[in-house]
Amino acid sequence: MPELPEVEVVRRGLQSWVSGRTIADVQVLHPRAIRRHLPGAQDFAARLTGRTVGDACRRGKYLWLPLADTDTSILGHLGMSGQLLVQPEHTDDEKHLRIRIRFTDPLATELRFVDQRTFGGLSLHENAPDGLPDVLAHIARDPLDPLFDDAAFHTALRARRTTVKRALLDQSLISGVGNIYADEALWRAKLHYERPTATLTRPRSVELLRHVREVMTAALAVGGTTFDSLYVNVNGESGYFDRSLDAYGREDEPCRRCGTAMRRRPWMNRSSYFCPRCQRVPRPVA
Repeated sequence: MPELPEVEVVRRGLQSWVSGRTIADVQVLHPRAIRRHLPGAQDFAARLTGRTVGDACRRGKYLWLPLADTDTSILGHLGMSGQLLVQPEHTDDEKHLRIRIRFTDPLATELRFVDQRTFGGLSLHENAPDGLPDVLAHIARDPLDPLFDDAAFHTALRARRTTVKRALLDQSLISGVGNIYADEALWRAKLHYERPTATLTRPRSVELLRHVREVMTAALAVGGTTFDSLYVNVNGESGYFDRSLDAYGREDEPCRRCGTAMRRRPWMNRSSYFCPRCQRVPRPVA
């Protein structure tokens, strides 16, 4: 599942290649790709035709394109395998092409939504007064947002009866962090994923946030993390941060810090990777 760095890479590509262009026509090639747009494919296409795309926006893992002179945005759900690709108009269609958006200008490129597993899709939503699509009202700011409140995050952590990895993946508390970058940040902070949030001191939560930001910034610099051909940017290029991962996917490999074999444990239908020496299992809270 794409996390903040991967979605930000796509957002930057859309800003460069799609923002400011006017839509000429829309083809919906698979109904599941617009299933979140309840009025259906014909309404989706009609409401987009003739509209100009505004600046590409993101909050956490969520991506949207405002439509100029309206209170509406196109919300993109990448799901497990969704791709937003900018392709020359005469390029052969991808096998799993779901939506095609053409533009009125002479650039001769089009926006394509490609999704092998059809978990993702595009939909239209009304904007709240702050410009955020109304369905994202519950999504917290992400740690790279200049307005993210570190002090409020620490207070919320201490108040929750949960564990630190569950808190990092709670998009109503902090957005954009998924399984991969949570494991990476926890390894850097030397925190076990089951550490109760109530036991985190302010210095420890500050340190954790610093590592979250560092790992995401490093991933952004190389285009995100890619484990297969499904995640790409708008030009079809993959990210390379998987080559720099310290925890995720490194079961039985030596910890880069102490040399102990890394471990993997099932966790909430996912996996957690950690060093049993650097990230010790927390003692039970009395």
